[in-house]
Amino acid sequence: MSLNLEGKKEVVAEVSARLANAQAIVLAEYRGLPVEKITQLRARARASGVYLRVLKNTLARRAVQGTPFEKLADQMVGPLAYGISVDPVAAAKVLHAYAKENDKLVIKGGAMPGQVMSAKEVGALATLPGREELLAMLMGTMQAPVAKFVQTLNEVPSKFVRTLAAVRDQKEKQAA
Repeated sequence: MSLNLEGKKEVVAEVSARLANAQAIVLAEYRGLPVEKITQLRARARASGVYLRVLKNTLARRAVQGTPFEKLADQMVGPLAYGISVDPVAAAKVLHAYAKENDKLVIKGGAMPGQVMSAKEVGALATLPGREELLAMLMGTMQAPVAKFVQTLNEVPSKFVRTLAAVRDQKEKQAA
């Protein structure tokens, strides 16, 4: 189904708006992938906060003009699905994991602001921990010294109470 001029302008504007906040874009060729498989991929992408869209390459090239992803226009050839995400790792993780399960989905490349990545680099990006995981690791690292300090402070009165209990038990034993 072809779009009229207004429809094309809306699509370009929508994708450009997504790219304005994006930290990563991943290109994947979906040639030969059945519709139900693409629907599953869309559901996974939506659950991970990834905007997944199948676009005509000419519209995609117009959408990336004037953005940090402009250098990616050379790789926009063939039937492509575009994964766009605010989390730099999310799009790579979703598409890379799905490409492992379905050999018809082939990652062609990607980009982060100002840097074009090959398919191999997108795979390496997919192995990195995501934003939420990194924040959890950071919080755990920051909490460890505080938790140890509180444990140490709590140990002093606990030791005192145990000593008093031992003295009490010893006096009761001598009295009996």
